[in-house]
Amino acid sequence: MADMTVDVVAVEERVWSGKASLVVAQTTEGEIGIMPGHEPVLGQLVESGVVVIHPVEGDRIVAAIHGGFLSVTAETVTVLAESADLASDIDVEAAKAALADAGDDEHAVAVARGRLRAAERA
Repeated sequence: MADMTVDVVAVEERVWSGKASLVVAQTTEGEIGIMPGHEPVLGQLVESGVVVIHPVEGDRIVAAIHGGFLSVTAETVTVLAESADLASDIDVEAAKAALADAGDDEHAVAVARGRLRAAERA
């Protein structure tokens, strides 16, 4: 089975790194699926999007991604995000509370919505 190296990196930390057979990401141009051998591409990620990784071994990984870029070569996919949270680490009730308390703070609303979307897709 062909695979590629995937890195999900937020401003403050590497969120996930490993080998995968498929990565699906939400860009400003639409949803894109990346498989090994894909043509090089650079895409801007949506503000409250979700990235789904199908690792070579283990269950799929779902992450809430807030902004950033997706860089693809034939052998690697790098997600460079302003912030990123694995769905398995998201406290759904806390995300709902953050959304309710966000008021007019568009950034807080977008991050909370992204976290809830990721948790739903997990």
